[in-house]
Amino acid sequence: MNKKNNKRTQSFINLGLVIGIALFMNILGSLFYNYYDMTEEKRFTLTDPTRELLQNLDEVVYIEILLEGEFPAGFKRLQKSVVELLDDFRGESGYIDYEFFDPLEGTPEEIKDLQKKLAEDGIVPTALDVRDVGAQSQQIIYPWAKVYYKGRMSVVDLLEEGPGIGFEAQERHLNKSISLLEYKFANAIQKLESARKEVIAFTMGHGELKDLERQDLVNTLRGYYDVGVFKLDSATHIPQDVKVLVVAKPRFQFPEQHKFIIDQYIMNGGKVIWLIDPLNVSLDSMRATGTYVPFDYPLNIEDLLFKYGVRINADMVLDLQCSPIPIQVDATGTLDRKQWYYHPIVFPDSKHSIVKSLDGVNLNFPASIDTVRTKTPVEKTILLHSSKHSRIQPNITRLNFDILRYPAEPDKFNKPYQPVAVLLEGTFTSLYENRVTDGMLNGLKRLNQEFKPVSTPTKMLVVSDGDIAKNGIADAETRQVLPLGYSRFAQYQFANKEFLINAIEYLRDRNGIIEARSKEVKMRLLDTVRAEAEKGKWQFINIIIPLIFLILFGLGYNWFRRRKYAQ
Repeated sequence: MNKKNNKRTQSFINLGLVIGIALFMNILGSLFYNYYDMTEEKRFTLTDPTRELLQNLDEVVYIEILLEGEFPAGFKRLQKSVVELLDDFRGESGYIDYEFFDPLEGTPEEIKDLQKKLAEDGIVPTALDVRDVGAQSQQIIYPWAKVYYKGRMSVVDLLEEGPGIGFEAQERHLNKSISLLEYKFANAIQKLESARKEVIAFTMGHGELKDLERQDLVNTLRGYYDVGVFKLDSATHIPQDVKVLVVAKPRFQFPEQHKFIIDQYIMNGGKVIWLIDPLNVSLDSMRATGTYVPFDYPLNIEDLLFKYGVRINADMVLDLQCSPIPIQVDATGTLDRKQWYYHPIVFPDSKHSIVKSLDGVNLNFPASIDTVRTKTPVEKTILLHSSKHSRIQPNITRLNFDILRYPAEPDKFNKPYQPVAVLLEGTFTSLYENRVTDGMLNGLKRLNQEFKPVSTPTKMLVVSDGDIAKNGIADAETRQVLPLGYSRFAQYQFANKEFLINAIEYLRDRNGIIEARSKEVKMRLLDTVRAEAEKGKWQFINIIIPLIFLILFGLGYNWFRRRKYAQ
């Protein structure tokens, strides 16, 4: 009896030890969470800036994902990727909490009321074409998320859309959406973390784009920033509270005082986006007379930009890769769409985070840009350039629509890859080095400031087209505008707005969150020809070989037991 009790006691002790070890390992695993990312593109590894952001959270971040319900397999993959990402976020911070929610669940009245509230937050549904056996239908989904932090809320659009139809195009869009998830969620948390919105300012007083012409861009930015105008006429300096200064299509001369103010803003670390048209030319000016000779805008900023490292040439870049315009083809007024070489569509091929995975950007009469050597180290990155079928036309050439009456001659488009957008990063030399007047110095003294001949490390973007930020106007009286980048003639939404927003994000990003935009989820499709040819080999490897190992293990185990107990 005692022997039996001892065995039972020993069994309970062993069971307790097993349970205790399992609990200890689970506790240890929760305290020291880690994994190894074996993917080529490090798909499951968070970038260092994202990890630092999450580790510094001091309140709960609650994320409500609206991507719930029954939908095609591709969107199930997007849903699963969101779960995996937010679980990775939880691995870095215990302040992450999330929940999935189906906005199309409930009574018709409840759904209608909820859709109205979501629309007020800028959340609109997406209609999917769903193909079933012998039938096709449309399904409404909400690929959105709401991020709540410190009493504020931000929305995240989970779905990236673009050109193309069919299965491969949908897979490409979903892969792009998945690759941008980390950036979108981290960026939303970073913006909510700031107690006060940062300031983005547009210069005024030099014929820049009017309020209505940049309304769509401004409305989009106001979701995250305080956006306003800055009049240099009434200013003595630009405060550093202005995180990014945008000079959008000026047409009048910059006085030296204004140039000096912008120069010193840059020398103190300010960031500037220059959207410059060197020539006065547009479709409206051509349609008035049918012919037109462009002339230079007297901007007086050429020396400023040259000092910083670029020169915008007084010419026009023509490209066979371009958007169309309507042209009257006969006396009855019949219109036909013709490709207009002066409106190139530039597709970024740079791996830079501003333009990576970006769709085509549509430009109007852009000029070529040259980079020049600078006194201080400045890194120059070409973000946008024309295609390999482009050419340059000088400003002295008379423009008319006769160019569309004849087929294009590709041999004449022999000046490929002309830069039209250049990013400058580094330390810049002031234009007014050794040129500061006593009046300038006295003005700075009254503001308790000193003249700076060399900047602190900073960034700026130069684009040779001011219309890149100009939205179309649907109705001037009701102030209804078209989305920035939308071409009524091509009936297509280009990526102009995304390019400018990414540029602003990059210029003002202190923590490097935008680095996550460079992540890429590669689409690895099955090689069906090779799979069919090697079907027998892989069936043998995956079915027969495991059975052989199982049989050998069973025979070996039985042999071992017989030998052990026979002894």
